[in-house]
Amino acid sequence: MANLVMSGILEKITGKDKDYRYMATSDLLNELNKETFKADADLEIKLTSIIVQQLDDAAGDVSGLAVKCLAPLVKKVSEPRVVEMTSKLCDKLLNGKEQHRDIAGIALKTIVTEISTQSLAQSIILSLSPQLIKGITGPEMSTAIKCESLDILCDVLHKFGALMEADHEMLLSALLSQLSSNQASIRKKTVACIASLSSSLSDDLLAKATVEVVKNLKSKCDKFEMTRTNIQMIGALSRAVGYRFGPHLGDTVPVLINYCNSASENDEELREYSLQALESFLLRCPRDISFYCDEILHLTLDYLSYDPNFTDNMEEDTDDEGQEEEGDDESANEYTDDEDASWKVRRSAAKCLAALIVSRPEMLSKLYEEACPKLIDRFKEREENVKMDVFNTFIELLRQTGNVTKGQIDMNELSPRWLLKQEVPKVVKSINRQLREKSIKTKVGAFCVLKELVVVLPDCLADHIGSLIPGIEKALSDKSSTSNLKIEALTFTRLVLDSHSPSVFHPYIKALSSPILSAVGERYYKVTAEALRVCGELVRVVRPNIEGFGFDFRPHVHPIYNAIMSRLTNQDQDQEVKECAISCMGLVVSTFGDQLSSELPACLPVLVDRMGNEITRLTAVKAFAVIASSTLRVDLSCVLEHVISALTAFLRKANRALRQATLGTLNSLIVAYGDKIGPSGYEVIIVELSSLISDSDLHMTALALELCCTLMADRRSSPSVGLAVRNKVLPQALTLIRSSLVQGQALLALQSFFAALVYSANTSFDSLLDSLLSSVKLSPQSGGIAKQALYSIAKCVAVLCLAAGDLKCSSTVEMLTEILKDDSSSNSAKQHLALLCLGEIGRRKDLSSHAHIENIVIESFQSPFEEIKSAASYALGNIAVGNLPKYLPFILDQIDNQQKKQYLLLHSLKEVIVRQSVDKAEFQDSSVEKILNLLFNHSESEEEGIRNVVAECLGKVALIEPAKLVPALKVRTTSPSAFTRSTVVIAVKYSIVERPEKIDEIIYPEISSFLKLIKDHDRHVRRAAVLALSTFSHNKPNLIKRLLPELLPLLYDQTVVKKELIRTVDLGPFKHIVDDGLELRKAAFECVDSLLGSCLDQVHPSSFIVPYLKSGLDDHYDVKMPCHLILSKLADKCPSSVLAVLDSLVDPLQKTINFKPKQDAVKQEVDRNEDMIRSALRAIASLNRISGGDCSLKFKSLMHEISKSPTLWEKYSSIRNE
Repeated sequence: MANLVMSGILEKITGKDKDYRYMATSDLLNELNKETFKADADLEIKLTSIIVQQLDDAAGDVSGLAVKCLAPLVKKVSEPRVVEMTSKLCDKLLNGKEQHRDIAGIALKTIVTEISTQSLAQSIILSLSPQLIKGITGPEMSTAIKCESLDILCDVLHKFGALMEADHEMLLSALLSQLSSNQASIRKKTVACIASLSSSLSDDLLAKATVEVVKNLKSKCDKFEMTRTNIQMIGALSRAVGYRFGPHLGDTVPVLINYCNSASENDEELREYSLQALESFLLRCPRDISFYCDEILHLTLDYLSYDPNFTDNMEEDTDDEGQEEEGDDESANEYTDDEDASWKVRRSAAKCLAALIVSRPEMLSKLYEEACPKLIDRFKEREENVKMDVFNTFIELLRQTGNVTKGQIDMNELSPRWLLKQEVPKVVKSINRQLREKSIKTKVGAFCVLKELVVVLPDCLADHIGSLIPGIEKALSDKSSTSNLKIEALTFTRLVLDSHSPSVFHPYIKALSSPILSAVGERYYKVTAEALRVCGELVRVVRPNIEGFGFDFRPHVHPIYNAIMSRLTNQDQDQEVKECAISCMGLVVSTFGDQLSSELPACLPVLVDRMGNEITRLTAVKAFAVIASSTLRVDLSCVLEHVISALTAFLRKANRALRQATLGTLNSLIVAYGDKIGPSGYEVIIVELSSLISDSDLHMTALALELCCTLMADRRSSPSVGLAVRNKVLPQALTLIRSSLVQGQALLALQSFFAALVYSANTSFDSLLDSLLSSVKLSPQSGGIAKQALYSIAKCVAVLCLAAGDLKCSSTVEMLTEILKDDSSSNSAKQHLALLCLGEIGRRKDLSSHAHIENIVIESFQSPFEEIKSAASYALGNIAVGNLPKYLPFILDQIDNQQKKQYLLLHSLKEVIVRQSVDKAEFQDSSVEKILNLLFNHSESEEEGIRNVVAECLGKVALIEPAKLVPALKVRTTSPSAFTRSTVVIAVKYSIVERPEKIDEIIYPEISSFLKLIKDHDRHVRRAAVLALSTFSHNKPNLIKRLLPELLPLLYDQTVVKKELIRTVDLGPFKHIVDDGLELRKAAFECVDSLLGSCLDQVHPSSFIVPYLKSGLDDHYDVKMPCHLILSKLADKCPSSVLAVLDSLVDPLQKTINFKPKQDAVKQEVDRNEDMIRSALRAIASLNRISGGDCSLKFKSLMHEISKSPTLWEKYSSIRNE
C-alpha cells in the first residue's frame, strides 16, 4: 500500500509544474516521517536519487523541503544508500555549479547531524574525509568552497572526532596550513575546526599543533591579522582541551604577555585576543598557570583602565552631591568615537581578572591590596557594557570572599574581610556616583554590587546609610525607572534593613518610607511583593522594642497600615502579593497593635477570612502566631473563637506544613489568651492532638506534646482537661516511648509531658510509674524492647520521680534496688531498665542517703548479659555525678584494684567526666591528679576499647583543666609507644568542640606537635592524626589555617594506595587480600571533604584533583563514596579547577556506574553497589551543572551513555530532582 502511495508521489515530484513538485515533496516528507514507513531496495534507490535531484530544483522552496526530507531518510534507508548520497553531494559541493553549492553544504550538514549508528558514521567518514580535505587544501578551490568544507568538517569532527584517529595527522597538517590563508573567513573557520579536532587528538599531535602555532607567533610576521589568528587559535585550543594544554603554557604565556605589551596602539583586537586566551588558561589550567598569576594580575590591572583616546581631565571627578542632572549630560557622554575599539581590551581585561579571582581563592588578600582599589576606581568606566563587566568582576571578588571566609569570626589585619571593610567608604562613594547616572542598566548593576556587599559584610554600611538614601529614593520614585531597577533597589533596601541595627535608620525613616509605601501600590506584582517584604523590615526598624523610647514611631503607624490594608483587602492579585500582605499585616498588628485599637475590628476579620482560603491559609496561620506572641497582648476578642475553631480543624488536614504551623500558633494563643478560650475548647484540641503523636513524624510529635503541656499548665484548666489528656494522649505517649526512634526535641517534650501530668494532679504518680515500667513487659514475643527505648523510659521515670517529690523518689529508688537484688536471670530487661533509671535519677539527685547503692550497682558487673554490664557502668557513673566527693574516689579505687572490670569502670569514669565538661563544673585538684595518673597508666593498654575510653576521658578532662592537660599530652606525642601516641592525638580530637572553650588559646601554639603525627611511621597514629585534623577543620578551622601549607602535602600523601600495607592472608583453600591502609585513606578523603567546607582558600584544588582525587575515584567502595562527595563540592565551589581536568575524571566514574556485581553476590553487596552507582551519578549530576562542561567530549559521551540506558537514566533523573 505504502509503495503505491510512494509511486504516485514520485511521479508528481518530477513534473513540470512547480506547485505540483512542492506539494509532492511535502507529501513525501510526511510519508518519510511516519513511524511505519519501510522502503524496499528498489524504492530506496529511487528515493535517494530523486531527493538528491530535487536539491537542485530551481524553486528555492522545493529544494528547501528536499533538505528536510533528508533527515528522516537517513534513518530509514540502508548504509550504502546514505554513503552514495554523501559522495554525490560532496561532488556537487566541490565540482558543481555555484548556485547548487550552498544547498549541497546544508544537505551534508543535515546528514552528519542525523547519523546515529557508529558503523554508518565510519562508512561516511571514509568517503567524506578525503573529499573535504581536498576541498580545503585543493589549490583550485574557491574561498566559498573552502569555507563550506571547513564548516562541514567542523561538524564531523565535533561529533565523530574520536572515530577518525587514523586521519588525525593528515587532517591536522591540512588545517594548520590554512591558518596562514589570506582570507579572514577561512582562517576563522580553520580555528574552529582545529579546536573541534584537538579535543580528540593524542598528546603528541596536540603538542605538534601547539608548537606550530607558537612558532608562527614567535616569528614576528608583518601581518597583524596572522598574529591575531594564531592568538585566537591558542585560546580556542585551551578552551577545547582544558588541562591538557597545561604543559604548553611555558611556551605560550610569555609570548602572549609580550604581545599585549608591545602591540601597536591601534591593534586593540590583538590585545583582546591575548587577554581572552589568558582568561581561558586561568580557568582551564589552574595548576600549571599558577607560576604566571602575578604577572597576569598586573597585566589585567594595567589594561582595565586602557583608554588611549581619552584622558582623565576630560572627565573631571566632581564629588559635590548637588551636581545637577543637566551638568552630567554634557560631561562624559559628549565624547564618542565610532572607531575606538579600546573598550574591547578593557572588557577582556575585566573578564580575565574575574577568571583570576574565581580560580585562585588563595590570592584573595593580594587581590584586595592590588586589584580592589583599581576595580572601584573603574566603576566610572564610560562604556556601559564594560562597566557591567567591571561590576561583575567586583561581585565575583565579593562572592569569593564570602566563600573563603564562611564561618570565620576573626578579622585580623590580613583577612580578606578586614581588607574589604577598609574599602567600603570608597565603594560607597563610587557607587553613589553611579546611582546618579541616567542609565538604568548602570543603576541596576550598582545595586547588585551593594546587595552582594551587604551579604558578605552584613553591618558594613552603618555609617553610609545617609549617603545611599537619595539613590534608593530616586530609583524608586523616578518616572523612568523600570520594574527591574525597582526590584533591585527594594531587595537591597530589605537586606540593609535586615542586617543593620534599627537606630542607624531612624534619622532617615521619613525619606525611606514614602517611596517604599508608594511602591506597595505598584501595578507589577513582583515590585509590590518585594515592597511588602521591605515594609515588614521597616516595621521592625520603626519600633525595635515595645518601649519605643528615643524615636517617635507614631506618625508612621497609619501610613504603613493603610498601604498594607489596601493590598490585603484587594482580592484580584497575585498569590505572592497576597501572602506578603498577610505576613506584613501580622507584623504590623503585633508591633503597632496598641496604636491601632480602632482599626483592629476591620483588619483582623480579613486575616481570619484569609485563613478560610486554601491558598493563603498557611500564611495566615503564621501571621496569627506572630500576633499571639507579641508582648502587646493585642485585643483579639472579636475573632478569637473563630481562629481557635479554624485552627483545631486544621489539625486534621493532610498538609504537614499547615499542621506544624497550626500547633505553634495554638501554643502561642493558649499561652497569651488561655483565659478567654475555656476548657471546652481545650478538650476538642486534645482529641485532635492525640492523633498526631507517633514516631513517624517526631517533629510534629514534639510540637503536639509541647502544646499538651501548655494546656495542662494553664492553672484555669478544669479537671476534665486532665482527664481528656489521660484518656486520649497518655496511651499514645506510652506507645511512643517504646519506639527506638525517639530522641532530641521529641524526647525532651515527652519528659515535660510526664512531669506536667504529675503536676496537674489529675493522674496518680504510682499508676504513671507503673505504666512506664510495665511498658517493658509488653512485648517479650517480639524480641523485647529496643535499647534506645529503655534509655527514653529511664529519662521519663527520673523526671517523673523528681516532679513527685522526695518521698516518692526514695520509695522508687528502694523499689529499683530490690529489682536488682532479685537475682533471677528471667527478668533481664527489668534489671536493665532499673539500672538505667537509677543512673538517670542519680544524675539529677544525690542518692547517698541510700546506703551501699554503689555496691548493689557494681554487683551487676557480674551479669552474664553485655547490655546489663554497660547499663551498670552507665548507672554508676551517673550516680557519681550526683555526689562527686563520695563516689568519685570509690570509682578510682575500684579501677586500680579490679583488673577484670576495668573497661566498665572506665566507662563509668567517662560518664562522670563528660557530664562535668558539659556542665562546666570543676574537679578538686587532688582528684584531677588521681584521674590523670590513672588514665595515662592505661593509655598503653593492649585493648583498643580501653584506649578509646581513656582518650575520650582525657579529651573531656582537657576541656575542664586545659592548662594541666595540654603540656602533659604534648610530652607524650614523642612517647616510644605507638599506642600512647595515638591515644594522645585522639584525646586532642575529643577536646575540640564547636563552642568556644578555654582550651582553644592554650592549645593553639601546640597544635602542630599533635598534627605532625600525620607522618608517623605507625598507621594507627597517622589515622588518629588525620581524624584530629578533620575535627579541627570542622569545629575550629581558624586554629589550623596557618599550619595547612605544611600539613596538606602530608594529608594528600595518606590518600594514596600504599603497596606495603596490602598483605595476603592464606586461608588454606583460598587466599584473602587485606588492605590495612583502607581506613586511613577513607579518613584522609573525609578530612579533605571537611577542609573544603572551612578552608577552601588553602586547599589548592587543582593540585589535589589530579592525581589524588582521581586515584580515589578508582579505589575501594569506602573510599569512592567520600570522593564522590568531594567532587560534587568542588564542582560547586571551584568549577574551573574541575573543568580543567574533567576528561581524566570520566573513566573512573564510568567504570563505577557500569560495574556489575558477581552472579553469586549476596544482597548486601548488591545494595552497596546500588548506593555506589547513585553516589557516582550524584557527582555526575553536579558536574553536569557546571556551565562549559560541554567542552569535554568524554563527558558528553558519558552523559549520552547514561541517557541511553533506561535504568541509569531513571536513577539519574530521580537524583537530579532531589
